[in-house]
Amino acid sequence: MNPKPTLLFYCQHSLGLGHLVRSIALADGLAEYFDVVLLNGGRLPDHTAIPDGVELVNLPPLGHDEHYELVSHDPALTVADAQRLRTAAILDALVEHRPAVVLLELFPFGRKKFAFELDPLLEAVARIGEGAGRPKVVCSLRDILVNQRRDQARHDERAAGKANAHLDAIVVHTDPTFARLEESFRPATPLRVPVLYTGFVTGRRVDRPATPRRRRVLVSCGGGMVGEPLIRAAVDAHRAVWEDTGLTTTVVAGPFLPEDAWDRLRADADGSPLLTAIRQVPDLAGEIAASAVSVSQCGYNTTMDLLRARTPAVVVPFSEAKEDEQRRRAERLAALGVVESVSADTLDGPVLAAAIGRAAGRAAPPVSLDLSGRETTARRIAELAGLVPVTAGVGS
Repeated sequence: MNPKPTLLFYCQHSLGLGHLVRSIALADGLAEYFDVVLLNGGRLPDHTAIPDGVELVNLPPLGHDEHYELVSHDPALTVADAQRLRTAAILDALVEHRPAVVLLELFPFGRKKFAFELDPLLEAVARIGEGAGRPKVVCSLRDILVNQRRDQARHDERAAGKANAHLDAIVVHTDPTFARLEESFRPATPLRVPVLYTGFVTGRRVDRPATPRRRRVLVSCGGGMVGEPLIRAAVDAHRAVWEDTGLTTTVVAGPFLPEDAWDRLRADADGSPLLTAIRQVPDLAGEIAASAVSVSQCGYNTTMDLLRARTPAVVVPFSEAKEDEQRRRAERLAALGVVESVSADTLDGPVLAAAIGRAAGRAAPPVSLDLSGRETTARRIAELAGLVPVTAGVGS
């Protein structure tokens, strides 16, 4: 059997865990065709499961603080130290693995603060040359991009220039009937790169025993770093929710919820038989599927879990600073009748309790959106690398 070619996959998560979760799901699908080397640039939560066929390389972890400034999550390293070590490690991985494909999560459509390491990577790939086995370069994008930057037009034009200069394809992880790239990306210079819609990315389907939904509301906040307002509203709402619906409340705080917020949540749970606090769970999708109502932000991965589980849901999209993609996703899902959407600006206990009551009173309708993104992405990239025949009729 011929050895699989290598795919070098760069992923950086900065505030939440969504980018990492989606990248791990994609790496799992890609492992059918490639030996996947996943370069992880953020903090790795304990007990993170890495799929078979995927080699994880943890770079010195960087992230964003509340002001969107870079911070080092290794106390022994300054940001400058981490930047230097990361850049060297990424370029060394390119030389060591000689990948057939380099897959970049979000860049150059985002991750501008990480251009210090990604521009040198793209330049190193370009220097290899086609005849010397230059890898194909692909960008992985979620359904909706942030579209509220102060310099949005300049950002889009810069991204289009880098994409046209360096990329061989863009894979957009959405159903094009739900969202298209041009709705949140409008450069003056047209993209000359193929744009391939893959469907939404979900994790590998797990066969679980068919059990009745538990009489509870499950509140989850992804990584938890920016989840405290939602948690406080859920705590304030939980007694009213019980009185209205007969549902208890379970809060999955997330591994990055600040310790003082976690201590307050545990104290609240100790004082109420109707409230349970859990730091993190190994299978959030399974917990959502087993609950009567889900309450969450409206990040990409949790949304996919909701769609697959058809759990009645309330979403409170994160919308701090320039982050608008969750709000726009929530608006589209609410228009489809899939979720109750609550603005973070109006969030409090009574507002959340009322929304949970509405969600609990109806079943989530079926939604005919393409959820095959994990498998389809792997197939499209394998086609690009010449590993399998090209499927006709797929593209932008």
